[in-house]
Amino acid sequence: MSEIKTKVTDVDVYEFIESFANTERKKQDSYELIKMMQEVSGEPPKMWGPTMIGFGKYHYKSNRSKQEGDWFVIGFSPRKAAISVYVYSGTEKQDELLKSLGKYKMGKACIYVNKLADINLDVLKQMMIDSIKHTKEVWG
Repeated sequence: MSEIKTKVTDVDVYEFIESFANTERKKQDSYELIKMMQEVSGEPPKMWGPTMIGFGKYHYKSNRSKQEGDWFVIGFSPRKAAISVYVYSGTEKQDELLKSLGKYKMGKACIYVNKLADINLDVLKQMMIDSIKHTKEVWG
């Protein structure tokens, strides 16, 4: 059975942002996302692997392989090209919310935004709430 390599680390989230976020805007957006995700999830930010900031944790078992492990419930990464926001669960409600999110690109399991000013933060917050609810329903 293959083991997931991305796990919680003891790296300081704020030191990571200061050293990794490549613009002042991305740093400020990262701090705003931390505040919002912590408020919505009720969980503190933790580094997952070298570049992702996650909130909460659940244990999953893949239906397609023998892989299983722990993963964050919601999170983000202030990557160079765009901020990767991990709040998408593929629910019907989220697909509706995406229509009014604003300017973004969709990845396989995340939403890419250039800056928070490009999106509706109330809609993003609703997506976080729905993602947390969906994760609890599916994984307990």
